[in-house]
Amino acid sequence: MVGYNSKNLPDVTLVGLGLDAKDGHKRLTKGENFVVCGGSEETHGKIVETSIKVNEKLDARGKRLAELSKNEFIDIVSEASQ
Repeated sequence: MVGYNSKNLPDVTLVGLGLDAKDGHKRLTKGENFVVCGGSEETHGKIVETSIKVNEKLDARGKRLAELSKNEFIDIVSEASQ
């Protein structure tokens, strides 16, 4: 089921999944436009940091995830992960 917001755009969420956790911890972090699950402490932290930076870049451009083209999304994620 797809939800819609006040701009009649679909609600979109980034989902980050870390697969390298070997310490038995279950990590889950939710933020604006993102959910990060699993991963080692380091990997989880990097994915959360990148997700936060994506939101900052969206805010700077005055856009929402649902408004981005594929290429804009790739550019923003590339910039945020550096």
